[in-house]
Amino acid sequence: MAKLREIDGEAGEHVVASLADIAPDFAQYLVEFPFGDIYSRPGLDLQHREMAVVAALTAMGNAAPQLRVHIQAALNVGVSRQQIVEIIMQMAVYAGFPAALNGLAAAREVFHQPPAQPMMPG
Repeated sequence: MAKLREIDGEAGEHVVASLADIAPDFAQYLVEFPFGDIYSRPGLDLQHREMAVVAALTAMGNAAPQLRVHIQAALNVGVSRQQIVEIIMQMAVYAGFPAALNGLAAAREVFHQPPAQPMMPG
């Protein structure tokens, strides 16, 4: 959960919480494997990992909710808006213009969201 919070902030916690009533075991797998095992491996920093995820989700073309979460995660770990746009544009070559257009629409949504407010202790 600590790695999930570091990368996705509140958005990741919301995804996990949204599964509690229907598939709590799936929520556990969603945290343990990607964030406990893969994201915690040495070899790539979090910026490069999130760049790869943004590229992959853009190329899939059918994962807009997850793409929005990971665009925000990329911003959270220091990837710039310009880099995100370039990654998505690069996917037009390999995944087609529709996938890139959908990715750019997701990026626009994330970029225009108000900044998340820090949670107050208590």
